[in-house]
Amino acid sequence: MCITCGCGAPESRTNLHHHSHTHGHDHDHAPDHGHAHAHGHSHGITGVAGSGHSGQHDDHLDHHDNQHHHTHETVQDTGGRLLQLERDVLYENKLLAERNRGYCDAKGILALNLVSSPGSGKTQLLERTLTDLKGELNFAVIEGDQHTSNDADRIRATGTPAVQINTGKGCHLDAHMVLHALQELKPAENSVLFIENVGNLVCPAMFDLGEEVRVVIMSVTEGDDKPVKYPDMFHSSAVCVINKTDLLPYVPFDLEKAKANARKVNPKLIFFELSCTSGEGLDSWYSWLCSKMQQKKDN
Repeated sequence: MCITCGCGAPESRTNLHHHSHTHGHDHDHAPDHGHAHAHGHSHGITGVAGSGHSGQHDDHLDHHDNQHHHTHETVQDTGGRLLQLERDVLYENKLLAERNRGYCDAKGILALNLVSSPGSGKTQLLERTLTDLKGELNFAVIEGDQHTSNDADRIRATGTPAVQINTGKGCHLDAHMVLHALQELKPAENSVLFIENVGNLVCPAMFDLGEEVRVVIMSVTEGDDKPVKYPDMFHSSAVCVINKTDLLPYVPFDLEKAKANARKVNPKLIFFELSCTSGEGLDSWYSWLCSKMQQKKDN
């Protein structure tokens, strides 16, 4: 079980090249608890076409202590029991996220973390974007899902290099998983890296992956109150895509109410209303993406 969010995350698997990597950390609880809790995950890596891995890792990403150390303190409560407190369970993730971010900045890579509930249309949006902007921008994709390589297979069909991370029982990607994916994928300089997170509007909000922009996607088939029901995700995002607008005549979804709810938790959100089926609104999304990439190059 993940000590941070409570999800069952004993193992993650990355669909890459043949080698295995394990790491973990044990937490001994107070004597009154009568048990010890162990948390860790392993990366079993298999083959993927087009990753071009030569067996050499980038120096920016390769230096990593496989043992995850956390800082603890022990205090005594009024009943005399010893309680062990973990000061910051996200500390290790923050360090690795900064490493990922530094790597992308050094390479001129624009990294976007796509987050949403299941079924919002993240993968379809990626397929349309990768296909329509082929030749204008270079892309690479990291796919996160609990099981199967279905999404990565769809992305590779567009001609885009992709890595599939399977989290098993885990409900989110973390910076360590992304670090290993970057080591294998090696995105081209001055490219756009999409990280499609596991479908979940709760736990992924807590984990910085090293992205430059977090993009939350919701569809009109969901409730227009999603932003106020899951405020952390919308608060931590810079962009909100409202997808499947071609279905608006057939569903009880109030577009303006959804945007107003989102602005309640994050007044700075940038909105894109679009349909991957009809193509409506995609031009605005593409224009923003190309503009962000140009800003990256200019800096």
